[in-house]
Amino acid sequence: MAAPVSIVIPTLNAASKIAPTLACLVAGVNAGIVRELIIVDGGSHDDIARIAADVGARLIISEPGRGTQLRAGANAALGSWIIFLHADTVLDDEWAQSVALHLNNHTDAGYGRLTFDSGGLFAWLVSTGANLRSRFFGLPYGDQGLLISRTLYDDVGGYPDIPLMEDVAIARTLRGKMRGLNMTATTSAQRYQTLGWIKRSCKNLTLLVRFLMGTDPEKLARAYRK
Repeated sequence: MAAPVSIVIPTLNAASKIAPTLACLVAGVNAGIVRELIIVDGGSHDDIARIAADVGARLIISEPGRGTQLRAGANAALGSWIIFLHADTVLDDEWAQSVALHLNNHTDAGYGRLTFDSGGLFAWLVSTGANLRSRFFGLPYGDQGLLISRTLYDDVGGYPDIPLMEDVAIARTLRGKMRGLNMTATTSAQRYQTLGWIKRSCKNLTLLVRFLMGTDPEKLARAYRK
């Protein structure tokens, strides 16, 4: 019987940072739960095609935009379950066991606990806030990873074809059908370090509130890139 899990990673000029993410996936291959790796590229100018070939991944070329790319990857996935993972997120050493346990006991979706690859008070405060938001408001972000069955993914309509807040959009459709997994997802702190932890956090919160109030995601994406 084929392994149950397809892993989908969207990329855009991510070749220089994707190696730790790919390395952590070996645990799932060794555990016999990973069926395939799908890299969905949005038009990179780097070595992602060579990297995909080297690791035996299926490479799909898509229009840029994380929602668009994730949707394209899901459409191509063959597994009965899908893990959506950002190119700068690394799962912990025990993630495969946690996922296998979830597959055997649950039908709802799952996500990881967020940490950053840089320590310090601000990193702890932001990650703690994100984990509390996920637990009590049911809004995990994409950098926490998303494990979801093909059946549930199709039932809720999948990722919307939008350039930003696609993770919030699908989380809202999954309200009451998600649970935290016993695994840690460590993501890059670069965006916070570049802009500043407080300023980046305030900007993210502002974008979230505007999205929940109905602002066009195209407009939010332009504001995010500034």
